[in-house]
Amino acid sequence: MAQNPHENAAPLVELWRGPILESLHHGHAVICDEQGGIVEAWGDPDAVILPRSSVKMIQALPLLTSGAGKSLSTEQLALACASHNGAAIHTDRVRTWLADLGLSDDDLRCGPQFPDDRAAREGLIKSDASPCQVHNNCSGKHCGFLTLNRHLGGGPDYVDPDHPVQKSVLEAFETVTGESSPGFGIDGCSAPNFAASLHGIARAMAWFASAAERSDTMSRAAAQLVEAMHTHPELVAGEKRACTELMRAMDGVAIKTGAEAVFIGILPEQKRGIAVKIADGSTRASEAVIAQLLVRLGALDPDHPSTRRRVNASVLNRRKVEVGLIRCTEALQ
Repeated sequence: MAQNPHENAAPLVELWRGPILESLHHGHAVICDEQGGIVEAWGDPDAVILPRSSVKMIQALPLLTSGAGKSLSTEQLALACASHNGAAIHTDRVRTWLADLGLSDDDLRCGPQFPDDRAAREGLIKSDASPCQVHNNCSGKHCGFLTLNRHLGGGPDYVDPDHPVQKSVLEAFETVTGESSPGFGIDGCSAPNFAASLHGIARAMAWFASAAERSDTMSRAAAQLVEAMHTHPELVAGEKRACTELMRAMDGVAIKTGAEAVFIGILPEQKRGIAVKIADGSTRASEAVIAQLLVRLGALDPDHPSTRRRVNASVLNRRKVEVGLIRCTEALQ
């Protein structure tokens, strides 16, 4: 059996109900500087994880470095980095992108998904319609893959790990993390998701954070993607989502969640990169930690409503009575 990457996880988030510590979430967090060095770390920086959707900006790098995406708008670049809600603002743009390519929903390989957006979901249910692949939260990323695939002249199964699209993604991933990936898992959208250490992922995010100061092709591509994300936070996730709300609360910072409680942060002003993984996969904990670290680094107002909904947040019962508190451990304060 493979070694447990979480055996050295640190206690990061507490849930108190009255005077009782009811739950405790362990995990890892790393902050890197622009040279890739560790500024601060909790848990094990060398723990190897699957970053899931938190690294979509890395997966989008070949789209720009190849020249395939040179005519794309900032909205399309934001969607290429998105895990969207499937709202009309997302699906309308995805459909237009596919039409511009002369392609359709059938050319996607991400699979159908009921949208998380309530209006879109209820609209499908009321019309007795089935969700399409454009509703998949990764459909923007897959439009990016299709755009790159057309440029590379690859076959239709662009999610195959041996496909030229995924080989270019792996090359970019290993370049910016500074590591040889030890393997991959197949993500919910059927694309390979390459593994790396928390340090490697934070190193990559710090590289993105300082990209605007460099002039090489890959750095220019990274700077474009960061700008697109923080310019269009509503496209990266959606209303009431942590990515969207917290990016709106900050200036120039890009953040991105991933399944199983991964979160990254790209802070251009501070030239810092953040990688977070909660061992038990709890989203409430990963959101609390990323918010606390953004506060710690001076990028996020601790009293902003979007912050307070996620860290030092009240736990309410069904009568809306405050009965507890979610907070980060003292080590993160």
